[in-house]
Amino acid sequence: RLTGQQQEVNRLMQRKSAVDEENALLKNEFRNLNHKFKDKSQELKDTEECAQKKEEQNRLVIKNLEEENKGLNICCADLLSDLEKLRKQEVQWKKEKSGNDARIENLETDLAETRGQIKSLHSICRNLSSQVDVKQEELFQKDCDV
Repeated sequence: RLTGQQQEVNRLMQRKSAVDEENALLKNEFRNLNHKFKDKSQELKDTEECAQKKEEQNRLVIKNLEEENKGLNICCADLLSDLEKLRKQEVQWKKEKSGNDARIENLETDLAETRGQIKSLHSICRNLSSQVDVKQEELFQKDCDV
């Protein structure tokens, strides 16, 4: 009976030793996992901080781009307004040019007619001058005869 109890104690001691060994392995594994957990937690924290900084930077970039876009939209609106004014001015100038071209054409026609009249009047003047010369000659002759 004592030997049976002794065997039971030995068996329990072996089992305790095995459990202690397993417990030590599990504690070691737990320590390793806890260390990995802390590392991953820190990595996550760092990543979140980095993501937060990036988000803030992105917000600032977006805000700056929106401001720049506003300025560019205003500039575009001003340029479109200027373009519209210039187009209206161009239409006005084309009308004025068309009117001026018509006036120039009329003046050129009038000038050509006037040159023709002057030519004709010069011819008439020469004829009259010849007639005057002839009449003066006749008058001179008559004067001499008298």
